[in-house]
Amino acid sequence: MSCTVNRQATAEEELAAVWNDADDPAAVTAAADEIDRRLARDPLSFGESRAGGDRLAFHGPRTVYFHVDPQRRVVSVLSLGPSGRSS
Repeated sequence: MSCTVNRQATAEEELAAVWNDADDPAAVTAAADEIDRRLARDPLSFGESRAGGDRLAFHGPRTVYFHVDPQRRVVSVLSLGPSGRSS
């Protein structure tokens, strides 16, 4: 399933804060780009399901909370920030 990925404003703000605080902003950008690619390609196989079409995934040091609307083929990224896990 190919989907359109949209980030909510809160997710953009969280990502910007992580990027601004990062020792390696390019690595943050690369991780966010990879997350977007995985969400666009097959969001239902990425992460763990939650109630109502929501999903939670970890990618390296990032956590992404997102909603999948399979009928519209749209993924809404609700939160994208640090996971607290080591990479």
